[in-house]
Amino acid sequence: MEQQTAVVIGATGLIGTHVVQKLLSDDRFTIVRTLSRRPLVFNHPKLQQKIVNFNDLNDFKTKLGEGDTIFSCIGTTQKNVKGNNKEYKKIDYDIPLQAAKAGVLQGFKKISIVSSVGADAASSNFYLQLKGKIENDIKALPFESVSIFRPSMLLGQRMVKRRFEKILQGSIKFISGFMIGALQKYHSIYAKDVAEAMIAESKQDNTGIHIFEYKEIMHLIR
Repeated sequence: MEQQTAVVIGATGLIGTHVVQKLLSDDRFTIVRTLSRRPLVFNHPKLQQKIVNFNDLNDFKTKLGEGDTIFSCIGTTQKNVKGNNKEYKKIDYDIPLQAAKAGVLQGFKKISIVSSVGADAASSNFYLQLKGKIENDIKALPFESVSIFRPSMLLGQRMVKRRFEKILQGSIKFISGFMIGALQKYHSIYAKDVAEAMIAESKQDNTGIHIFEYKEIMHLIR
């Protein structure tokens, strides 16, 4: 079994936290390197935590290091950036793209990125347009494998609790039960399932560009 090094961007987020924990428990990966603004709340012999100034490209490249697969799980919300679309773009577009470009230079073969259902660079919706653009630009880079995950509403407990989220998640889970056929891609999904699918796919010998929505994500973990 070939042992690998994984790098996780957005390791403190809802999906990223699960990705890190699952990578640490997977014998396939001997080094799990995280790049984040703040440290994680736990340690592990395989874990290399790198605190990064994402505005400093040289710092970014140096701390990315060498490895096999990049897991890009970083993202924000309009609330967190106080409606500032420039700041939103910096987090959801600039950082993942910088990580991908640096990864190519550092010899990474695979990248797995969290996008969103409905991502479309031609969309009039700012968020979906941004996700579509980052997808297109990463697909254009010379990775051996590009895996794009497009979840809809994410379920799970966040480190920073959001008001009424538990009630909202319960409602979404109920509604999702009626989403079949073409609507299935909008089905809510647990963040831990997205994380598990990302890791499962990274261990396959697939090459090229692959897009995973709800049905495909669930197929990977069954």
